[in-house]
Amino acid sequence: MNDKTKFDPYSNDRVPPARQQPARARITILPGGRRPAEVPADTNKTQMAPPPQPRPQQAPGSSGVSMTVRVGNRFAAAGDRTRQHVLTQITANGTSVAIGGRRMPVNVALVIDRSGSMEGEPLEYVKRACSYVVDMLTQDDALSIVAFDDAVEVIMPARRVTDPQLIKQHIARITPGNTTNLFDGLYAGGAQAASVPLDGYVTRVLLLTDGEPTAGLRDFNSIVQQVADLKARGVTVTALGFGLEYNEELMAGIARRSGGNYYYIARPDEIPDVFRREMETVLGVTAKNVKLTLQLPRGATVRQVYGSQPSFGARTAEISLGDLERGATISKLWEMDWEPRRPATYRVAKATLTWEDPATGRSEKLSASAVVDFIADPTITATGEDPVVAQELSVVQASRDLEQTMMGMRTQMLSSVDLAQALERTRVLLTQQGRVDEAREVAQASQAAQRGDDSGAEKTLIGTIYHLDQGKKR
Repeated sequence: MNDKTKFDPYSNDRVPPARQQPARARITILPGGRRPAEVPADTNKTQMAPPPQPRPQQAPGSSGVSMTVRVGNRFAAAGDRTRQHVLTQITANGTSVAIGGRRMPVNVALVIDRSGSMEGEPLEYVKRACSYVVDMLTQDDALSIVAFDDAVEVIMPARRVTDPQLIKQHIARITPGNTTNLFDGLYAGGAQAASVPLDGYVTRVLLLTDGEPTAGLRDFNSIVQQVADLKARGVTVTALGFGLEYNEELMAGIARRSGGNYYYIARPDEIPDVFRREMETVLGVTAKNVKLTLQLPRGATVRQVYGSQPSFGARTAEISLGDLERGATISKLWEMDWEPRRPATYRVAKATLTWEDPATGRSEKLSASAVVDFIADPTITATGEDPVVAQELSVVQASRDLEQTMMGMRTQMLSSVDLAQALERTRVLLTQQGRVDEAREVAQASQAAQRGDDSGAEKTLIGTIYHLDQGKKR
């Protein structure tokens, strides 16, 4: 070992070159820390050869999960402290979700607000939506139904879907009541879901309400903590807010804490379609309890993960990604700091993905590394930017812009003209980055604001921000 290596505090993270070369012109990030054959630099030219595209690493098993890791710039100035972004992209590209090509059985709890404000058309559409859910299930699936007003009623405890017509008769007998005891309804629904052995099932609580909690426990943090407890037991909650009176911050917080989805339903006739879309997501889950951990070398720290709250350990940072359905990709952007290093090639992070394969019940694991050249000439760093990471940064900025716009709406600091212009800029940006669904939601929010429906606009934007922060694209 030479003196330079011996006294280098980061020597354990250096990537040895494939062979000795006078200079380097190409570096890329490959899963598992593997690197391509290196291309010698032509000292008579100043242009750098374009980097090869990163190749995803695919794990064994039926779920077909793959992961790609990218760094915002493949070069870093060796003598400077560097702030940079690492992008992790996880995709479930499998075609089957169970052995033999059948989907995995699901365990669904329907938790329905039947308070007085749901009387009439809204409750009738909810009943129709619940019947659609029954039609999508088989006798291998488990279903429970809870209705709440000021009191909670277990309409049907968790059981196999062996008699769909009988279940629909139970649903038809749901009648409107009085006030809204959301916490106890959610607690009862979670208990029903958790009463089913969770191994081998994809478990989801669908919570629908049209109002603020007005009975029972009403504290925001206590309700969200209950959701965290359910998540720890393997139960995910999807929050469906109907109408203009529910607390969108609470419902989005419930979804965020449990890794579920969030929907704003503006009209009663939209309820069945939203239930159907959510059930299609549940029925397509191929990876359960997905978690992503970055292992960090000395001198590397994670500042934040956009849209997620990481938990930190000794030289690790971990986020939970919930469940992943086939055909979906989750992109997460990590902002990192790297201390100055001697010129060499280093691994700046190792990403490890873990999940449960619902087809086999086995825990699966997949790793990929982020590798960067620390170079003596800082002028070269301008040539190493990754456009894919830059694109994801634009999406993150769009989410932050929407938060500022919504705050401007609430404080009435934005005129109607300024609001329309701000939303249009964000809509165009999202369209350019391929986030078509979110761009459409922004357009809907703008239309609602122009009609004077500020509540509808805010509820729509809360949903858009949540979807962008999830980083999931189908």
